[in-house]
Amino acid sequence: MTYEETVAYLAGLEVSAGWDLKLERIRAALVRRGHPEARWPALHVAGTNGKGSTAAMLDAVLTAAGYRTGLYTSPHLVDFTERIRVGGRTIPRATVVELVAALRADLAAAGIALTHFEFATLIAFEWFARVGIDVAVIEVGLGGRLDATNLVRPAVTAITSIALDHEAWLGHDLAAIAMEKAGIVKPGVPLALGRLPDEAARVVVARAAEVGAPVAQVGIEAALAEAPGGLVFRGPGVTWDRLRLALLGTFQQDNAAVALTVLALARGRFPCAPEAVRAGLAAVRWPGRLAVLRERPLVDGAHNPAGATTLAAELPGVVGDRRVVLVFAVMADKDWRAMLGPLLARAARVIVTRVGRRAADPQALADALRGRVPVEAVVEPRAALRAALARAGAEGAVLVTGSLFLAGEAYAELGGARALFEPWQDPGSGATEAAS
Repeated sequence: MTYEETVAYLAGLEVSAGWDLKLERIRAALVRRGHPEARWPALHVAGTNGKGSTAAMLDAVLTAAGYRTGLYTSPHLVDFTERIRVGGRTIPRATVVELVAALRADLAAAGIALTHFEFATLIAFEWFARVGIDVAVIEVGLGGRLDATNLVRPAVTAITSIALDHEAWLGHDLAAIAMEKAGIVKPGVPLALGRLPDEAARVVVARAAEVGAPVAQVGIEAALAEAPGGLVFRGPGVTWDRLRLALLGTFQQDNAAVALTVLALARGRFPCAPEAVRAGLAAVRWPGRLAVLRERPLVDGAHNPAGATTLAAELPGVVGDRRVVLVFAVMADKDWRAMLGPLLARAARVIVTRVGRRAADPQALADALRGRVPVEAVVEPRAALRAALARAGAEGAVLVTGSLFLAGEAYAELGGARALFEPWQDPGSGATEAAS
């Protein structure tokens, strides 16, 4: 199979199996494969929003400190390989082809059928074990308790935030969602906790106490604050000063506070010098979050009401008083009205489009918005982006949001053929696989 055929096979698993949250299949696969997840310790990161940025910061700091670090995140923006990285570089496409073929045959022989996310998780765990890493930063896919990543052996766990999202799978109130995310908490394993609503924090702290997991909570045991010369973090056993964040947005300080709390809790196994902490935070890259492409389009992967509210608060500092054309796509199960509410105040025009098989119908959304704001439906996402650039003109701004899949389309359309990250190079091979 070619790489394209391999990725199409994986995508087909999502269509055929969808989301089916349980651990039995991935547990059986890991047993069958000799437990690759047991060959490296993990930093396990959950949360409604901010978990990807937090994972990226952890990866950047640990890499700057000299550790060979694996990073597993989802979804990807442009290419599947973005999900799985070592030392900041993506798994080679040829390795994806090889691993999928081998795993597919082996699992079929054992009668084990995985979902798309479970298969992707297994690829990551296998590759990390193969190349040998010191530590893996693992982002939860959905929820926590029944997520395929929840069989790792964590040194520290983290929950960045809790808000309403994926209610059909996780529950319809903050306490229920908090209980699902608290499913990653393990006996005796320290937990770094972001700033949560009181209702959610009580659930998580109670669960941690129940299983005997020490908790360090941002705002109580840890804090990141402005100071002359940069940010200062004070947490369990550490003080790191003169910190600067490469990622845009004041909300990234909350994510950085969680990442730094994780590093403080992990300092016994993975000590990081202050210079490495500064270097990592100053160099971290996490595309698709408050990202400006080609000077005008602003791309942000906000995909729930809390994320959209945070994005709206950041807009004045990024686009100023420029006229904004909003390109919006959303999954059908999302509360799109609550998402658009804080954004419409800044939108001179809205172009609704669609990405993915679970997307909401753009014409239906456009009809619902008509009369509130000038709106049009453009079904093909890249055509919608081109239309927005034309409507905005030379002096306007384009905001692309509502879905990480739409953010990926923006990168593919506006970023050219360049890969978002360089492919990994085997130290023994002397060659790097081409990114294309």
